[in-house]
Amino acid sequence: MNERASIRREIRITAPADEIWAVVGNPTRLPEWFPGVVSCEVDGDTRTVTAGAGRSMTERVVTIDRLQRRFQYRITAPMFREHLGTIDVIDLGDSTCLVVYGTDAVPAMLALAVGGATGQALANLRALVEAGGPSSDPDGTARAS
Repeated sequence: MNERASIRREIRITAPADEIWAVVGNPTRLPEWFPGVVSCEVDGDTRTVTAGAGRSMTERVVTIDRLQRRFQYRITAPMFREHLGTIDVIDLGDSTCLVVYGTDAVPAMLALAVGGATGQALANLRALVEAGGPSSDPDGTARAS
């Protein structure tokens, strides 16, 4: 099956958009909030993500736009014919923000699998930030809270 699917999840988080961006805009911080990811390495625009079972998957970082607070990546593993993940952090102007995580993929079944995990990822992100978890300077380097 070569059908395409688009899945979109969103969550409102009580934290400034720049604080959320410090986490999602840094491709090395994925294991802090994405379920099942235990480590990742970034080399240029390639991110290699390792899951708890030891399985690795390669991704290509497409966009890190600090001004728009947009992060995009493509899973390049052979099981996907096409994939694009997009995370937008939108400042709502009241010390809260909306985080939108979209997944577009072929085959559709894989979009559903990734899209399902993104809902839990957003909940984990909110828990991390609202609990005063690790934060970063605007350049993406970690600092103590």
